[in-house]
Amino acid sequence: MKTLFSLKSSARMEDIMDKHITTPITEEVTKDLKSGDYVYITGTIYVARDAAHKRMIEALQRGEELPIDIKDSTIYYMGPSPAREGRPIGSAGPTTATRMDRYAPTLLDLGEKAMIGKGKRSKEVIDAIVRNHAVYFAAVGGAGALLSKCITKSEIVCYEDLGAEAIRKIEIRDFPVIVVIDSQGNNLYETAIKEFAAI
Repeated sequence: MKTLFSLKSSARMEDIMDKHITTPITEEVTKDLKSGDYVYITGTIYVARDAAHKRMIEALQRGEELPIDIKDSTIYYMGPSPAREGRPIGSAGPTTATRMDRYAPTLLDLGEKAMIGKGKRSKEVIDAIVRNHAVYFAAVGGAGALLSKCITKSEIVCYEDLGAEAIRKIEIRDFPVIVVIDSQGNNLYETAIKEFAAI
């Protein structure tokens, strides 16, 4: 899967680190991750998109408990395609993260430590990342078939009626992501633009 990470910024090559981490991703782990790091995650994470996020927030508003253990959790913004025979999951590419921006700060304040998606995040989400020493990873868009090969197990844990947007628990091995926003609020999208402009 390292071919997904072949386009490193030459301007920061000496600063970029390849890191292997396992879940749960705790504050001790997030503080060691820097914007721009290439990370391979192994362990158990959740999968949820906007419909599931909306339902979780509505449950909290009713005074109910969340259907998942949110403390030190990682949520991957993804809606898989149907699995082929013999495979745990279908194509598993990331969903645009802004769709979750209205819900993410609440979950971060409750203990979520990492999010995986694609695209920018709002100021409110970035503030919540810093406040809670969390991290936002980006997965490679358009590589869903390759990413699915890093998923060894998948099961729906709640909201089955949402179909592809049900909350899943998946087991991953060396799942490749890039640290976009680290626990200090450093944002790769902003620094990359500045680096490109300086070339």
